[in-house]
Amino acid sequence: MMTLRQFSEGLESVQAITSWYLADIAEARGKQELFVHQSPQRLKIFREHAIVESAVSSTRIEGVNVDPSRVKTIVFGKASLRDRNEEEVRGYREALKLIHEQRATLPLSEEIVLELHRLILPDAWDAGKFKEKNGQIIEKSADGKVRIRFTPVSANKTPGSMKELFELWTRELKEQKIHPLILVAALNLDFLCIHPFRDGNGRVSRLLLLLQCYHLGYKVGRYISIERLMEENKERYYETLEESSRDWHEGKHNPWSYINYLFFILKSAYREFEQRLGQVAEPRGAKTEIVQNTVARIAGEFSLADLERSCPTVSRDMIRRVLRDLQKAGHVECLGRGPGARWRKKGNVLKKGKKEGN
Repeated sequence: MMTLRQFSEGLESVQAITSWYLADIAEARGKQELFVHQSPQRLKIFREHAIVESAVSSTRIEGVNVDPSRVKTIVFGKASLRDRNEEEVRGYREALKLIHEQRATLPLSEEIVLELHRLILPDAWDAGKFKEKNGQIIEKSADGKVRIRFTPVSANKTPGSMKELFELWTRELKEQKIHPLILVAALNLDFLCIHPFRDGNGRVSRLLLLLQCYHLGYKVGRYISIERLMEENKERYYETLEESSRDWHEGKHNPWSYINYLFFILKSAYREFEQRLGQVAEPRGAKTEIVQNTVARIAGEFSLADLERSCPTVSRDMIRRVLRDLQKAGHVECLGRGPGARWRKKGNVLKKGKKEGN
């Protein structure tokens, strides 16, 4: 709550880069309804894909991994789950379902935070409960060295801190003295610094971000996975969080590094949204676009299996077909033979690839 406290005392100025981000995001939000109404069928595919990416990426950031071949079954199926990791991925999907289906009636509150935590850790003994013991956020380097990144709010002060957090949020949002997106990022930072749970804090923070954006009319997280973008920029996430949490307890911290990081993620999500839907008249299918966008994001060589992991809602045959089309167009090349062959980009996959319906 220290960031919201800081802002409640008066926000004299905003960094230039923050203002640029806010302007770009506002412009993108102005276009989103046009895109949504122009291409509802394609958006249905994007919604399904975003749910899978979000459930897998948000848990994977916390070190929870599942067998790629079972992702679709875990997220959308009713089959029995094999282990705790699969339970947590499906739990995150249930939390996403709650937000997507009931966003208009879900107030930002301590009760909602506890419910989201209960969903993402379905069988944990302390699911839906604030932490009972003090802890520290520890970083272990590759050489085995350990350092303390941050000391969160103590367990006995956590309930009071959470209560104040949402009281400040409600008051500042009502007074309209500060841009609401800045308040969104401020609450997100404060939540992570309070660190109210023994486990699952990062995942709940990302769910809160999605819910807050919904309340303010920023719906891009319904179609583009914000969690996947954060995973792709995970190093920057941890760096900016550490920078902005320094001296947080004293209220002398600089929150703008982390705030600008979240705005960068939102802007990236809207940019990807526009890239996928900006030219609605093109006959290219939604699943083809998903594969092409995935190939475009890959920095080095990749395999068919890599694409299957990144595009769990797309069949292997469809992925192969898109790769063949890109190969014929001269945008990728195959470096070997067989299903394990490596591939490499040669050109601009998004702008010049062959367009084909599903």
